Amino acid sequence: MSQTTQNTQSDVEFIGMIQGQKVSEIHAAKGPAIDRDYVRAFAQAHENAGFDRVLVPHHSTGPDATLTVAYAASVTERIHFMLAHRPGFVAPTLAARQFASLDQFSGGRLGVHYISGGSDEEQRRDGDWLDHDQRYARTDEYLDVLHKVWTADKPFDHEGAHYHYQNAFSEVKPLQTRNGKPHVPVYFGGASEAAIPVAGKYADVYALWGESLEQARELTTRVRAEAARHGRSVRFSVSFRPILAETEEAAWARAENILAETKRLRVVQGYNRGGPQQSEGAKRLLAAADKGPRVDKRLWTAVAQEIGGRSNSTALVGTPEQVADALLDYYDLGVTTFLIRGFDPLEDATDYGRELIPRTRELVAQRAQSQRKAA
Repeated sequence: MSQTTQNTQSDVEFIGMIQGQKVSEIHAAKGPAIDRDYVRAFAQAHENAGFDRVLVPHHSTGPDATLTVAYAASVTERIHFMLAHRPGFVAPTLAARQFASLDQFSGGRLGVHYISGGSDEEQRRDGDWLDHDQRYARTDEYLDVLHKVWTADKPFDHEGAHYHYQNAFSEVKPLQTRNGKPHVPVYFGGASEAAIPVAGKYADVYALWGESLEQARELTTRVRAEAARHGRSVRFSVSFRPILAETEEAAWARAENILAETKRLRVVQGYNRGGPQQSEGAKRLLAAADKGPRVDKRLWTAVAQEIGGRSNSTALVGTPEQVADALLDYYDLGVTTFLIRGFDPLEDATDYGRELIPRTRELVAQRAQSQRKAA
């Protein structure tokens, strides 16, 4: 089998990320956890920059992501959303109605990223004491119930290991459809042996962190094979933190400054490096970092190494042209979605819209055209 997998899609999706206040590895949080003016400006900046969608993350101590999406949708017109959601804290019957309602009110702009949880500590803050593999088993049943609620035309009963319902039903259905049935797009994360089978059954888009090309090829192959067992196909997303400058030398200098400030703030805040907890994705980022701070053409792993592999923390470093070219290598593996966010969150979102996003779209269009001619 060829190491390169041709895409059948002619376009590429760009996802950003918005938060309740200005914060990153190089910006300490200040003031209230919700800065409404910042959220509005942040969401509108992504829309103006040409992003297709923005992620609203979930954390056990942070603002409610569902309400953040509702507010951001009210101050934008076109951009879509990816709501991070941890199954288990809200009943799937209620979640199904919430997501369907939000999809209707937003004009069909909702997607949901299901995160089963890679940290026992995080989960226990909200009272969840299931272990890592049990959480994925629950997510499997959770997604099954969600889809039943969205598509059922009459009340139904459900008897499972985690949920029991009588006459479950929802009057509100998602505005969006898939194969003619109401559906909110399912984004899915998780690279463990417990996660892959669930991804194969339900994921519309499977999300990886910013791994090396070799790692991404191996993981997408596994997920693609699992989806095929269910007669399904799946799209892929990879997350990066692009660090751009007018010259390659300036970009690498900026990267080193970001690393130095990350280290300084972590000392001030009293953080240690720690480990990746139960997250297989975090372990994979650290495995990439073990190969050195620079992998493949542009992949920079130093911040991931510094913070213990937590979150999407690997970067692509260079000029907009160089980073767009590096993204194309992942497109050639079958990746059609890129989640990109900066260490200077709002400013970088605007900057990505100037050159990186349009250049990457142009390269993808050229590559897709070449693939169609060769087919």
